[in-house]
Order: sequence, then structure tokens, then C-alpha cells
Amino acid sequence: MRPNPNDKFPNPNLPYICYIKNSVNNPNVIIGDYSYYYGDENDTDFSKHITHHYDFIGDKLIIGKFCSIANGVNFVMNGANHRMNCPSTYPFYIMGGDWGSALKPHTNELPLKGDTVIGNDVWIGQNVTIMPGVHIGDGAIIGTNATVAKDIPPYTIAVGNPVRVVKKRFDDETIDYLLNLKWWDWPIEKIEANFEALGSNDLSLIKNIK
Repeated sequence: MRPNPNDKFPNPNLPYICYIKNSVNNPNVIIGDYSYYYGDENDTDFSKHITHHYDFIGDKLIIGKFCSIANGVNFVMNGANHRMNCPSTYPFYIMGGDWGSALKPHTNELPLKGDTVIGNDVWIGQNVTIMPGVHIGDGAIIGTNATVAKDIPPYTIAVGNPVRVVKKRFDDETIDYLLNLKWWDWPIEKIEANFEALGSNDLSLIKNIK
């Protein structure tokens, strides 16, 4: 019996793995099937790792299918940005009361970066910080403790603070093939039938799939 993509905790023997889409209730957070967060006994609530995400800004966090997100990863959204062209950077408006309406900026006054988009089959290591508006391509790997403030191309490995791409996972021809293959969009039965190819370092197996 395959794991149920609609369960919050797919494996009772690993109670800290949760399918993200079943643990977040926010229309501006869009999560693909089978993407998971690996927390710990005190942390299986993925939503608390999405910070400064305010409705009035309207930015989205979009995470594709089959992503692996480790403990301590945080997504900083556009609400963390402050006006920088005024005498003060202090966000008076978020303190409420009379300050809330009188000093609230228009969104075009904030240095907004747009939606944060994580592709499919992305692996993000422990304690990574993803900054607003970043796009991480399909198949990318982000190393532990990285701060990601720029886009990361598909099927690359990126590490460090600030993050830098250190290598491609495959040659360009193979990357193009995988991006066109889009195995994560296959019916689950086809994915299961091709587990051997998806988990093998013999790339001829995946390249022979039609």
C-alpha cells in the first residue's frame, strides 16, 4: 500500500515526517503532493517556518512535488522588507492602534521581490534560510545552513552564506532531458513502475523511459 498523499504523517514509524500540504492552511501557500518536512518531537508545524507572510501583500510560497525539506528551514516572505527610502526603516504600521492605518505603506512603496517558488524534487538541507522572491529550480540541492537570496538553477548544488552554486548535478544534456521528462507529473503508478530508474546512478535507465 502506497503512502496516502492526503495524510499529514505518512509513515507511523517516522512520526516527524509530515506532508507539507496537509499541515498548512493558507491559500497563499501552494504545496505539491508528497513534498515533506522533517521536523522533530517539538516541531511538525511547517507554517511556523513561513515568516512575515502578510495577507495585504499577497505574495505566495509555491513548493512543487516530491521536495525534501529538512529541519529548521525558514522561508522569509516579503513582509520582512522595510521601506528604505524614508528617514526611518521602522515599520510603525504593524504595531496596530492608530499607527496601523495612518502609516501603512502602499505595497508599491515596499521593496517587494514577488512570489517564492521552489521547483519539484528539490532537497533543502537543515537550517537553510530562503529569502523573499527566490526561485529554486527543479532538482536543485541546497546545502545545510545556506542563506538563499538569489535564484538557483535546476539540477545544481548550492551552498554557503551567501549561497553560491558549486556544481551541476549532471551534464547539460541530461539536465535538459530531466526537465522535459518531468517525472514528478507522471501518474503515481508510472512512478512506482520506474523506481529502479529514478533511484539509480545508471542514467541510461532513466533515459530509456518513454
